[in-house]
Amino acid sequence: MAVDGFFGSLSTLGRFTPLSRPGAHGVERLKDIPYTDSGERHHLLDVWRRPEHADAGRPCVLYVHGGAFQSLSKDSHWIMALAFARVGYVVFNINYRLAPTHPFPAALEDVCAAARWVHEHAAEYGGDPARFIFGGESAGANLVTSLAVCASWQRPEEYAQRVWDSGLAPTAVNASCGVLQVSDSARFARKRKLPWIVNARILDVEDCYLPHGPRELADPLLLLEADHTPERPLPPFFLPVGTADPLLDDTRRMAAALERRGVHHEAHYFKGEPHAFDALIFRKNARRCWQARFEFLDRVLGS
Repeated sequence: MAVDGFFGSLSTLGRFTPLSRPGAHGVERLKDIPYTDSGERHHLLDVWRRPEHADAGRPCVLYVHGGAFQSLSKDSHWIMALAFARVGYVVFNINYRLAPTHPFPAALEDVCAAARWVHEHAAEYGGDPARFIFGGESAGANLVTSLAVCASWQRPEEYAQRVWDSGLAPTAVNASCGVLQVSDSARFARKRKLPWIVNARILDVEDCYLPHGPRELADPLLLLEADHTPERPLPPFFLPVGTADPLLDDTRRMAAALERRGVHHEAHYFKGEPHAFDALIFRKNARRCWQARFEFLDRVLGS
């Protein structure tokens, strides 16, 4: 989205402020841990946690950054990792391969590999794999929703089969301001008039990320709108979005699909807020969104 460059710049500047330091919040960051043996930077993750939780069996979060499948990283998304860690989650904040060099399904293959790694190794870092939250925004919301599909349906893709065979089960999914269907990206401009630069950016996501050939899991919203019954229960979903977000309709459709399926979910619509507003923690609605998110997770976790 058009906000990617702004968010990346803001994140970089923010890292130089004293309050961005993990220690200022009683948090530590364990950097650049490989989740595959590729030796590549896009297969690294950071662990964020409170030091006293190193052996505590705390709920864990797999966090998947946004960036239109083409940009940003775990380093740009320190704000999200810090926000979860400071209230007691053990956070696994990941990199993954980016388009157009690595189109679909590379990013989802990596997210699936990272999820399996976290499921196997969470306890070594103080996390409880039985209380496993998937979180992401924008493109990251797409990827964690597809990951939840892989955990709930037996599918033919090899990377999806490995998730299924691992038995990992998300306790909840936080899918913020998601692009939940990558195909037919022109639908947003059909729904409402968009500035040309915003519409061009949305169309570019599809052009860069989607190759020709099978791509069902790039469109998890369509899978959830269909009638197929999952072999394992779908987890609860938390779905926040701003009403000024050009991707707003995907969240509305997701909420309707989950409602029809009887899946527990909460959709929160924040008036006038732009795409990825919850990263802008100086905004009142961003703080309200985080509070609602933590309250939802407390209820789901029984905290």
